[in-house]
Amino acid sequence: MSSGRLAGIARHDRPRGPIETVDEVAVTIREGIHGDYRGAMKPDGPRKRQVSLIAAEDWAAALSDLELDEDAIEWWQRRANLLVQGVALPRREGARIHIGETLVIEAVQECDPCSRMEEIRPGLKAALTPDWRGGVLGRVLVDGAIRVGDQIRIEE
Repeated sequence: MSSGRLAGIARHDRPRGPIETVDEVAVTIREGIHGDYRGAMKPDGPRKRQVSLIAAEDWAAALSDLELDEDAIEWWQRRANLLVQGVALPRREGARIHIGETLVIEAVQECDPCSRMEEIRPGLKAALTPDWRGGVLGRVLVDGAIRVGDQIRIEE
């Protein structure tokens, strides 16, 4: 099992809404990331795409392709919920991502970059496309409270 750390947490309460970064948050099967609109349970059960994760190293590689410094565009502008560092995110459905003491997220698919990335910076969508650089979408399997700095473990 490989490990890294949680480097950032972000959420937004509505589509195209402003992004809020926080240092800690509760994550549940029923709600996804507390305060984030995407993770809330639908009437027919939990959403498949509750949480989005991106690796700091993949974000840096995309910015490098655009010949930008790592801090030229904040990671949360990608609209991902969690920024991980020091560990490669899984690139297959079914892998488990453990964060902190109890949270478990199941990887369900690649987070394909959308055309909104072009609104941020021309070329960003293409820079995030190769090798799952845009991140991973997941669903919550086990509730947990997480905070920036928590350990992340990947169970392939």
